[in-house]
Amino acid sequence: MNLFEGHGNREAKIRYLDGDFQIVSPGSYVVCAITGKHIPLDELRYWSVARQEPYADVISAIEADKRAGVLPNQRR
Repeated sequence: MNLFEGHGNREAKIRYLDGDFQIVSPGSYVVCAITGKHIPLDELRYWSVARQEPYADVISAIEADKRAGVLPNQRR
């Protein structure tokens, strides 16, 4: 049985840690903080420990850092 099976189609509550995450409330997915896309837990690769939010992909993670003012100003 898969670790994520049997929890229906509901959102999991997660505590994001450095290099890992802890399931607080079982579910099958989390919602990307930038795109709103459902991310199956077995596909979750990007999150912010400081902001405690998940991201669908690296582009969403970078966008979140930009919005939070974490990245230095970039000139074009």
